[in-house]
Amino acid sequence: MNVLFGRTNENSIRLLNLAGYDVLTPRDQGCCGALHAHGGNLSAARAAARANLDAFSREALDAIIINAAGCGSTLKEYAQLLPEDPRAAAFSAKVKDLSEFLVESASHATLNFQLSTQRVTFHDACHLAHAQRITHAPRVLVKAVAGDNYVEMPESDVCCGSAGSYNLTEPEMAERLQVRKVENILRSGATCIVTTNPGCLLQMRAGLDKTGASHVETIHLADYLARALRPVGQE
Repeated sequence: MNVLFGRTNENSIRLLNLAGYDVLTPRDQGCCGALHAHGGNLSAARAAARANLDAFSREALDAIIINAAGCGSTLKEYAQLLPEDPRAAAFSAKVKDLSEFLVESASHATLNFQLSTQRVTFHDACHLAHAQRITHAPRVLVKAVAGDNYVEMPESDVCCGSAGSYNLTEPEMAERLQVRKVENILRSGATCIVTTNPGCLLQMRAGLDKTGASHVETIHLADYLARALRPVGQE
């Protein structure tokens, strides 16, 4: 996220700040270990988890917010990765997806959005919908901006083919899923598709570009919400 989606991280912090929260970003945090775990290298995943437990234990935190569904899924599984470490369960209990946190805390109600006229749909990242069981919260936030211009996409929770490192290890199957996802995006009639995971964004963007559908925008939820914020002082 910090390499390819640095602006998304900035917008996530901006949303949280405007909702009334102080945001700390421990400098010595590292990879969550998701890609290691996806590839079956659990020893490396556990090493990454221990490093993050060390980094975050030095701060007094009420919540640990993540804006990448694949990472969030693994962060919530630290207790399974490190059952012998008493810090792991406490850490995982604090992990919240950005959408989950804003809606559960009702913080989104303090954010002042301008309604969009763009026809918008939402793609359920597998690691958010299936691993974390979060589907309602991101839709609440998208609809707060899109209003009646929100439309559900057919098979919104079917994998786009990214699937962590799956698109690298099983490219043929990943491409078939990509084609299926693009067909469903176009069938929805939306000109903007919002999601919550970087791999999904890259996979769908590549698929749309292959079909010449450059008119359809792909955007992370945090970026979608941030650009809809009304300027301070404007009602």
